[in-house]
Amino acid sequence: MPNIASVLKDEVVRLARKEVRRELEALKKASAHYRSDIAELKRRLVVLEKRNAKLENKASGKAGPLTDDADATRVRFSAKGLATHRQRLGLSAADIGALLGVSAQSIYHWEAGKSKPRQQQLAAIAALRKTGKREAVAQLAKLTE
Repeated sequence: MPNIASVLKDEVVRLARKEVRRELEALKKASAHYRSDIAELKRRLVVLEKRNAKLENKASGKAGPLTDDADATRVRFSAKGLATHRQRLGLSAADIGALLGVSAQSIYHWEAGKSKPRQQQLAAIAALRKTGKREAVAQLAKLTE
């Protein structure tokens, strides 16, 4: 016949395990729920940070100027195109810079693709594209006088 003490001990251990298992199930469910909530909050945080960065850029003026005018057209810029047009006009980078109101170094950087002109300079480059060699030389002579 088994010892009553060992039977009681085994029963207590079995009941304790059952109780612990039930408590752990509730904790596991709560933990999973908290993890999913945290993941959702992280996703929302990323979206909000992106929106905030966009708004800060707009507020600080870093974003490009917004033009709603029908007259305003976007001017495409090509470094190779600028270099080709400068050679076609037979002018140096310093001469083109004087016509556009920038330095010769800026022209070199634009042609090398190291930097891009600002919106104001893009408008001046577009106007320069429409001028011929004689007109460009005449404008340059007028500037140097």
